[in-house]
Amino acid sequence: MEFNTSTMFSDMGVGALVGFITGYALKKLLKIAVAIIGAYILSLFYLQQKGVITINTEKLFNLTGNLSQQVIGLGQKVVGILPGTSAFVAGFYLGFKKG
Repeated sequence: MEFNTSTMFSDMGVGALVGFITGYALKKLLKIAVAIIGAYILSLFYLQQKGVITINTEKLFNLTGNLSQQVIGLGQKVVGILPGTSAFVAGFYLGFKKG
């Protein structure tokens, strides 16, 4: 069995690059999603203040709590599926931090 360092480093480079791009894109997507959800909730509270609608705030906040748990569960599943190389994880961290 031959130990080929050039393919090992190229695989690590690709993993790091894919991880960086994934982390960067995920952070940008999360920022957009949080902004849209925040604007939606603010608009609901504005309409409630004006008397146009009535909001059951307890159910609304329970819904957002369940959603956050589902997102965390999905994130754990995705991490389990993705290649677990250290280069990918390091690239993902740098991309998420940079984004």
